[in-house]
Amino acid sequence: MIMKYISLRGARTHNLKNIDIDLPRNQLIVITGLSGSGKSSLAFDTIYAEGQRRYVESLSAYARQFLSMMAKPDIDHIEGLSPAISIEQKSTSHNPRSTVGTITEINDYLRLLYARVGTPCCPEHGIKLEAQTVSEIVDRIMQLDPSRKYMLLAPLVRNRKGEHTAMLEQLMGSGYVRVRIDDKVYSLEDLPKINPKTKHTIEAVVDRFRIKDDMAQRLAESIESALVLSEGLVQIATFDDGEPIEHLFSELFSCPICDYSLEELEPRLFSFNNPNGACPECDGLGISQYFDPDRIVQSWDLSLANGAVRGWDRRNGFYYQMLLALAEHYNFDLETPLKDLPKKIQDIIMFGSDEQIMFKYSSDSIEFNRMREFEGIANNMKRRYKETESNMVREELSKYISNKECDVCHGERLNEAARNVFIADKTLPYINKLSIEECHQYFQNLKLEGKKGEIAEKILKEIKERLEFLVNVGLNYLTLSRNANSLSGGEAQRIRLASQIGAGLVGVMYVLDEPSIGLHQRDNEKLLQTLTRLRDLGNTVIVVEHDEDAIATADHVVDIGPGSGVHGGEIVAQGTPEEIKYNEKSLTGQFLSGKQKIEIPKQRTQIAKDKVFSLNGASGNNLKGVDLHLPAGLFTCITGVSGSGKSTLINRTLYRVLAKELNRNQSRPAPYKNFENIDLFDKVVEINQKAIGRTPRSNPATYTQLFTPIRELFAGTQEARARGYKSGRFSFNVKGGRCEACQGDGLIKVEMHFLPDVYVTCDVCKGKRYNRETLDIHYKGKNINDVLEMTVEDAAEFFTAIPTIKTKLDTLMNVGLSYITLGQNATTLSGGEAQRIKLAKELSKRDTGKTIYILDEPTTGLHFADIKQLLAVLHELRDRGNTIIVIEHNLDVVKTADWIVDLGPEGGDAGGEIVAQGTPEEVVKKYKTHTAKFLAKML
Repeated sequence: MIMKYISLRGARTHNLKNIDIDLPRNQLIVITGLSGSGKSSLAFDTIYAEGQRRYVESLSAYARQFLSMMAKPDIDHIEGLSPAISIEQKSTSHNPRSTVGTITEINDYLRLLYARVGTPCCPEHGIKLEAQTVSEIVDRIMQLDPSRKYMLLAPLVRNRKGEHTAMLEQLMGSGYVRVRIDDKVYSLEDLPKINPKTKHTIEAVVDRFRIKDDMAQRLAESIESALVLSEGLVQIATFDDGEPIEHLFSELFSCPICDYSLEELEPRLFSFNNPNGACPECDGLGISQYFDPDRIVQSWDLSLANGAVRGWDRRNGFYYQMLLALAEHYNFDLETPLKDLPKKIQDIIMFGSDEQIMFKYSSDSIEFNRMREFEGIANNMKRRYKETESNMVREELSKYISNKECDVCHGERLNEAARNVFIADKTLPYINKLSIEECHQYFQNLKLEGKKGEIAEKILKEIKERLEFLVNVGLNYLTLSRNANSLSGGEAQRIRLASQIGAGLVGVMYVLDEPSIGLHQRDNEKLLQTLTRLRDLGNTVIVVEHDEDAIATADHVVDIGPGSGVHGGEIVAQGTPEEIKYNEKSLTGQFLSGKQKIEIPKQRTQIAKDKVFSLNGASGNNLKGVDLHLPAGLFTCITGVSGSGKSTLINRTLYRVLAKELNRNQSRPAPYKNFENIDLFDKVVEINQKAIGRTPRSNPATYTQLFTPIRELFAGTQEARARGYKSGRFSFNVKGGRCEACQGDGLIKVEMHFLPDVYVTCDVCKGKRYNRETLDIHYKGKNINDVLEMTVEDAAEFFTAIPTIKTKLDTLMNVGLSYITLGQNATTLSGGEAQRIKLAKELSKRDTGKTIYILDEPTTGLHFADIKQLLAVLHELRDRGNTIIVIEHNLDVVKTADWIVDLGPEGGDAGGEIVAQGTPEEVVKKYKTHTAKFLAKML
């Protein structure tokens, strides 16, 4: 019997409250609700985890050891599951060798295509290299003029100096009679004196003939002899009184002018991850690393004596005495600002000198003089980086490293041979640099004739299909050469989604996490069509989503709530989108029906003409010399379709410029010309979605520095003072107060070989992280572990009388994180939660009224009600005089902005310009951009 529902009974994973639910199979199901209400607990930690676990459990013990198995969810009964595939918001790969082309497998098909139908050319002469069989060479020669005399030559030496005596003697011993040296034929018994100091070309005469109908067999044998003798080349030349004619034939791919030759084309030649194809200089990475003077020098305005380069100033005796000797030798002053020294001297300081210099060194215990070259500061760092075995030293030195395009392959990653193979006048690196949209059009229009067309047909079909799927999920602006580690979580997820559609599986259960993140409304329609297409193939598609269009497209909606954390975990409403809309209990329904909404401000904060910061000539990536004008003290939204250049302009240019100037940060901005009015700001804060910590030891309490006053509070209790406990006693990161059996983790990892690793509660501290003596200390009846187990909401009530702690907890409450626990493992927090914890940390600091805050899609993972709360916080920051810059697609946020900067008109090369700016009303009235079109419906 085919089951119609996925039935869950008694689900208690995380905060789920023993829920029972039946979800229709082969439908598009959207699970929505407040942030922290239990959506992911239901979709990922229950449904997906059990589907995956059952599938893996059905495999052999041997196969299981290679697959990560998920923990069994806390549920009484579940049935109707299919094999599960989860597509989450994680960056695809941190490997610098991974590109969009490799992870979508398009690269594999392109490599095959170029290996099978590509035409290699000589890099120097641009001549096509064509390999021929003996039969083809015979056929070509038989078509020559039969009235002429020909000789068949085997090329042995090409433009090489020497007498070549041994080779000529060997030729004679093999029974050959004649040889051609520098275009003259000689008998091997009567050779002229060969000048060893000049270059010569030598060919053995293998046969002489006139062309006749019955000589094909003889010609084939002579050609075979010549090919063996010359390692794959054979030449035909006339030797009569007519116009001289010469033809070179090759069994290999080789150039008739120079010695350049190739063996047979293989797919591995076109792989930058294979030694046969990778550029030998950069090993296929396309970039080379170098110690960058701009990073090494703290400030070019300082002198070397006053610390222009950290560790080389007058406080470091050894290096400073070296510089004194250098300054004496080249006659410059160490007190002169580094920027004022001649360029030649700056280069010597950084990269060393090739002159011998007398270095004198003296200290209390040692004195020596030595003549040697000066190594140079950058070269010194490079050597120490290579030689050191200390990770700490290597990490410290890596701060001064920058990447630049490889000088040999110019970022194309492939070796010379692979870069010079063409299909219809285009090389593989050229194809890789096209946007996916352009690439798709190129292959749609590509016509290959005859045998090549037959060979390429199936390969081209696969390439076109994969490119079409990427276009359909709104990734038309990416290039195949784009590094996978530079993709956002949303982009990486949509690439995996495109790959799944390409796989064409049926009867699978897909679980997705907010696939609309990072997508402009215009691209959202294509994404929703993709999800419905997955469903129509015969799959169950479960999506955790807050997007209004996605909810409206769903066959079935599940609203979880009513609140977050302990106040959530219940099914508030389920049914069709229409049924949810008119369900009184559903908070989502209230926003869908318009009973509740995010209000448009009654009036916008006005621009002060003299308070505008300008960043001019930004030209990183696809930006086309953009001049950005940002009003200070306003809430500005940066909008635009995916790939239009928002992140390059704001994160890689604006933030890095401000961080370098205001925070003395070492980061290097993308190219720009200049900036004006930077004195409008005195601090810049970037709040992104990167994890707040990579280890289970990192948690909201430690990250927001809330844990320090809590530990001090416990150390100040009467019992702790009597025992002599300091605040360090209450840290689980250092010895003393923590449980040493689990080193303060509360869990012990047990390796199970072909079963998943099991984390068991530490039986010494029973998961409480601390030893018994530390847990004896109580504050208001709670020990330190009890406090870490509290939610932010409970802790705010508990510490209500302690202002230093209460204010930090209030900011966490204000950004909608009342439900997380203080000790929650940082690795379990979503990107949106991590971003809001960072926001709370910044809010708890005193702002200067001249701070500029930069946020990248802060509404990620947020329900309508959460967005309303977040906007109140951001507007309050603005009202204190600070400047807020938000990259955002969510129109509920965009409509509340004071100012909009819209990039476009499209993604990739067709973007990179500011196409609209002004208040939301002005943008809708004056411009016809994609953003204006969708924003008009909201105002």
